[in-house]
Amino acid sequence: MVAREETHPSTGAGTQPPEFRAAVESMQGARLRPEIFCEEMPAPQRIAPYSSALSADVTVDDDEVGTGRIILLHDPAGNDAWEGTFRCVAYVRAEIDPDMITDPLLGAVGWSWLTEALDAHHAEYLAPSGTVTRVATESYGSMADEEGTAQLEIRASWTPSDVPNLSAHVEAWGELLCTAAGLPPVPEGVTVMPSRRGQRGPSR
Repeated sequence: MVAREETHPSTGAGTQPPEFRAAVESMQGARLRPEIFCEEMPAPQRIAPYSSALSADVTVDDDEVGTGRIILLHDPAGNDAWEGTFRCVAYVRAEIDPDMITDPLLGAVGWSWLTEALDAHHAEYLAPSGTVTRVATESYGSMADEEGTAQLEIRASWTPSDVPNLSAHVEAWGELLCTAAGLPPVPEGVTVMPSRRGQRGPSR
């Protein structure tokens, strides 16, 4: 998996801070489940002087059940809202059972999936914030025969306090993506290792 480093047009790649380069390299070393295909994507260039981004899709039996992205932002001057110089920004969208859409606890549960994943991977962080959105779609008229669908969207950001080792943060994001998509946890004793194709595979 290779993360693309993006900067403002006025900032040359050769001037990237060593701490940022080390953080991006650590993101590349994250171990994700075999159901996840992760690849580089263009990062936003106007939010922070330096940024890097990854996107991922979760596929089960050839069906895409979830998608997401994680962006690393870096401002050497610091950002008061971040409480630091780095910020992780994550997005997850997954298909859910339409019956779950009315569950009043769905938002709180979705947010707990993120914090529990970060804690489980020992990813240290500050100032978390975000939203959990449920989206229901119903069809009418000539499309009335189509079944309704429902999706859960989680948007979150947090400040990593264990820079530059950010592999745990990417792994937590991957776990959040799989949990939202309804995948069972990885069995105890199974270690997830990188495969030769950039996807991630388990080994014992």
